Amino acid sequence: MERLDAFSAPRLVEYFDPDPCTPPYALEDRAMPAAPAAGASRNEAQRRDGSLGVTVEARYTVGEYDILILSAKESGGLETWLVQNGYKIPKGTKDLLRPYIRQKLKFFVAKVNLKEFDKAGYQSLRPIQISYESPRFMLPIRLGMVNAKTAQDLIVYILSPNGQTETTNYRTVKVPSDAEIPVFVKDEFSHFYKSMFQTAYLREDRKVAFMEYAWDMASCDPCSAEPLNPEELQQAGVFWLDSEAAPNPSSNNRRFIPRPAPYGGVFLTRLHVRYTRDRFPEDLMFQATGNREFFQGRYILRHAFTGKMDCQAGRQYVRSLPRRFDQEAQTLARLTGWNIGDIRRKLPQIQSQLFPWWQQLWLSLTGK
Repeated sequence: MERLDAFSAPRLVEYFDPDPCTPPYALEDRAMPAAPAAGASRNEAQRRDGSLGVTVEARYTVGEYDILILSAKESGGLETWLVQNGYKIPKGTKDLLRPYIRQKLKFFVAKVNLKEFDKAGYQSLRPIQISYESPRFMLPIRLGMVNAKTAQDLIVYILSPNGQTETTNYRTVKVPSDAEIPVFVKDEFSHFYKSMFQTAYLREDRKVAFMEYAWDMASCDPCSAEPLNPEELQQAGVFWLDSEAAPNPSSNNRRFIPRPAPYGGVFLTRLHVRYTRDRFPEDLMFQATGNREFFQGRYILRHAFTGKMDCQAGRQYVRSLPRRFDQEAQTLARLTGWNIGDIRRKLPQIQSQLFPWWQQLWLSLTGK
């Protein structure tokens, strides 16, 4: 997950203005990384669970997790079972459970085994990877709202042999990108991006999925991090690079039929969803598309040239900078909702580093 995040995260790029008194050369693009029971006997527990309409389909201990796979006949019984087994859930949870039970979906329940966690020696819980087959391309999110008191953020990485992946029951929009902003944002990129995302989230009425990245993993321009290698892709669930999975009618297992991938690679889509129960009443439904257009959340810093400029072109360049700085300030205010006056107060500090005091005085008096 860290590798996927590093490869696809929104990022800053830096351009450095050339000396206006010398022939132009290509601007340099520097990519920057972006700115988370003991109890009754087994038989007694099974009889009790059965009276609630809950069946324990499977049990596992994986690392520091005790995992159960449950099925249920009615939502009230499952709600009671969860409470009796120590899960703290608010009243009314059965209303969220009912649609899943009607669809005959199974429930994945994980409990942290503190003894195993202590033995493992890790400082934090390790992520859980789940593999399942379903004809529906969807991600359940409503149960995650049961205990939520505020909006939740979800980042979804979708790996596909085709192209971009979109949500079908909510609009998918691209996060604002390719904007030139003041260079001081370099030191507060995390704060900038949080404010910009919140502004876009409110502007879109809090009910869209934002696309932050869409790119073929075989390339990047430029790379914020190295693409995942074949072994890492396989660990992430990619099975089609050398073969295609197909169901075996005589078995619950999977058999593999060698077949080249449609495009010979992996297309990564990164979606960022901020959701609440009132704005996202449905689970996320996805569709894979053949759209292979590249996109990334990308924000541009243009550093002004600070060397000696003894030519007419240099004087024109100097005169153009205050307007450019102000345009960058206005763009930043529009993206983030920050106070334009506070932004502008930072700009003279940048200007004062660019030009000696006597040059600033001469420019203000002569305009040349």
